[in-house]
Amino acid sequence: MSGEPAVRELRLVVTADDYDEALRFYRDVLGLPERAAFSSPDGRVTILEAGRATLELTDPNHADFIDEVEVGRRVAGHIRVAFQVDDSAAITAKLAAAGAEVVAEPTRTPWNSLNSRLEAPGALQLTLFEELGDEGDEGDEGDQGEQGEQGEQGD
Repeated sequence: MSGEPAVRELRLVVTADDYDEALRFYRDVLGLPERAAFSSPDGRVTILEAGRATLELTDPNHADFIDEVEVGRRVAGHIRVAFQVDDSAAITAKLAAAGAEVVAEPTRTPWNSLNSRLEAPGALQLTLFEELGDEGDEGDEGDQGEQGEQGEQGD
């Protein structure tokens, strides 16, 4: 077997009752670039770029902990989509103005990120997270993703 990974892409497929509203929200408001779009008599699909993809697996206790930190109570279902952004407060306000329901305003987490929670088109719960880093920290947080400095802590 070669050293190449077996999986080449993670693609989250969202079935949205209001396709046009979901497309407007994620492409035009959140700013996810359109990679491809297809339509036929059987329906429509648009593939949007969302940066690097990871699959974060958590047990129910940790999911409860994350909800408690970000929202103050358990609110998420078994799937929540998290986007790393440069300015979680500004993007939260922008998405709210476009129709997303703010579940929790940006909150500083114990792992030093600024996270907000929204209910968005396509029946998705979103976390927007901004890595705050340490004072004087240079550059990217690397593969720490949503977890920041303490990888096991959560998003």
